[in-house]
This record gives sequence, C-alpha cells and structure tokens, in this order.
Amino acid sequence: MMTFDERLSLLRSQHEALISRENCPIEGNGVFERYRYPVLTAGHAPLQWRYDLDRSRNPWLMERFGIHAVMNSGAIKWNGRYLLVPRVEGADRKSFFAVAESPDGVSRFRFWPRPITMPEYGEPATNIYDMRLTAHEDGWIYGIFCVERKDPSAPEGDLSSAVASAGVARTHDFVNWERLPDIVSSSQQRNVVLHPEFVDGKYALYTRPQDGFISAGSGGGIGWALVDSMDGAVISGERIISRRAYHTIKESKNGEGPHPLKTDKGWLHLAHGVRSCASGLRYVLYMYMTSLEDPSRLIAEPAGFFMAPEEGEYVGDVMNVLFSNGWIADDDGRVLIYYASSDTRLHVAESSVERLVDYCLNTAPDGLRTGRSVEVLNALIDSNSI
Repeated sequence: MMTFDERLSLLRSQHEALISRENCPIEGNGVFERYRYPVLTAGHAPLQWRYDLDRSRNPWLMERFGIHAVMNSGAIKWNGRYLLVPRVEGADRKSFFAVAESPDGVSRFRFWPRPITMPEYGEPATNIYDMRLTAHEDGWIYGIFCVERKDPSAPEGDLSSAVASAGVARTHDFVNWERLPDIVSSSQQRNVVLHPEFVDGKYALYTRPQDGFISAGSGGGIGWALVDSMDGAVISGERIISRRAYHTIKESKNGEGPHPLKTDKGWLHLAHGVRSCASGLRYVLYMYMTSLEDPSRLIAEPAGFFMAPEEGEYVGDVMNVLFSNGWIADDDGRVLIYYASSDTRLHVAESSVERLVDYCLNTAPDGLRTGRSVEVLNALIDSNSI
C-alpha cells in the first residue's frame, strides 16, 4: 500500500496530466468534427474538492466528497477566454454549477478554485442543473437553469414525483450572482433559454411547456414567449415554433439547447429531441433556423438528427443520450459545440457558421413518411448521375 505522500504525488501527477492533455479533431461528416477526448469529466474536478489533503485528518487519503459526473454545460466567450459552466454531479446525486476555463476552447480546461454559490429563491431547491448562458444586450450575463423540488402534492411514500421550474440568475463576473425570481408559468418548465436581443422591446424566451416533470404531455414542443422583465418574468401565451411529431426524433419531447446564433441568413438553433425506444428514452441533437426579422418564425429544419451518440458516448450513467446547452461562435466563424454523453462527461465538436447555415438551408425537411424520404433520396441519386 502506498504511503500518504506517495498516493498524493500520484494523484497530483495523474490530475495534471489529464487537465493538461491536448485535444485533436477527428474527421467527421463534413458538417462537424468531433474531438478525440472529452473536455470535462469527473476526473477534472480539483483534488481539493474531492480529498481532505491533511494527513492528520485523512491518513488514508480517502475521497471525502465524491464527484460522479460533469455534463450539460453552458458556454460563453468572456474577456477572450472560453468559459464553461457545467452541471457537476456529486456522488449524492446533487448537482451544482462551477466554472471551467480553457485557452483554446477544446483542451486544457481547468476549474476555478470554488464552485458557484448560487443564492436560493423561495423554497430551497433540492437540485439545480443545466444552465443556459446568455450575454444579453441589456449588459447582464444571464443564467437560466432547471430548479427541481419535490412535488408537494405527491402521495405519501412517493419519493420520485418532482416539480420543475426555470430559475434565473445574472452576473458580470461569474463569481457573484444575483438570483431573480423563478419564472412563473402555468405549466412545468425546463430548458428555458433567453434570446440575446430585445424583441419588440421585450425579453424573448424559448420555453418547453410540459404537463409533468418527465412527460411533455400536451406540451407541443419548443415555445416562444415575450416578457416585460427578467426580474419576475411571467410566461403567458406561448407559441410553439419547433413542434413535436409522430415517428420522429422528437416525438416524446424536445427542448432548446443554447441560445441561437445570429447569422446573415437567420438565427441558428441547436436543440435536443427525445423519442422512446426499447432501451428507454433516446436523446439526440437537431438544428433549425428562424428568421432574422422574426426569430419566432421557422425558416428551415433539416430532417432527423444533427448528432447522435457514437461508440463510447452510448455508455454512461443514463445510456443513449446526447445533450447540449452550450456553444461558442468565434469572430472568425468557428463554432464550438459542447455536448454531454449519457449524463456522464462533456465533449466538444467543431463546425463553422457557414457550414451550419449550409446544413440547415440545404438539407431536406422531414416529410413525415417513408415515401417522401425515398423521394428525397432518389432525387439525390439522380443529381449525382448527371
């Protein structure tokens, strides 16, 4: 058995090797390239978060605070630095937010020394997770995230029923956060995203109304709502802009990922779609575009998934899942897409504004039946035969 000093030296060298590792792209499908290594894992968590490093208090150098997973991250380019605000899940199933920083956006992410201490609002939340970051034109950086509390109307002994609402906080430095009231809605809300610009003088929200904590129920898809203020936002009168449909990648539910990217052809959107299959719920990513003049008006939506789990991404705490709530567009048009696999680890893929716009505008929409899909395929074959 190693001595305390030997074990500490090994832990430090292994951790430094992990967080210093360079990443490299893997040739993809022309739309994007995945990178070889995850950018954040449980192993990236600082040793001082996981271990009491005092020999007298922890002579066996045991983990005192288990970190189980790092996933579902907001993302932003801030003061020339690439920042991620992922969901960090402890061994106790409670999630919290933390900030990780990289010089290039694809490798060498290091967590800031302390996690985010998020102020409470109302009844303290049992769990908070999946923050979407928006640098709004009002000058604040907003984080909207899921707030989970036990369902007060659940029958005695039911320890699984929950209620979801959208929590709101804002910051200028990612250390000090001002907590605002949770968004008020007539339905449960998860995956709420703030549009980066005012629309008709109001704040614009992408919503996901749902009847229950897990099931969307009568919720039609990704909604659009305008509110007067983010300090006490009240959603009334949502309009569905990306609708669920039978036998598609989003038949069970769908939700906006990060806030959309503005291009000269329209707003680029990244979202997730969910369907039921023999192995449970399958989460994939898809894209769509809306109009520059009216960000709630759909102008393009390619058929099927944009990204789906591959190889080791299938395996993890919750299998067969890709989820994204963060991307960064550089000034030169490079787009870094941060996505989590199977609720366990965080990856990055690279594309460009030009490629993503081309993908959205020149990929056929879902015809919603086999016959139409074969027509699209035959048309492509015919065009290649000329």
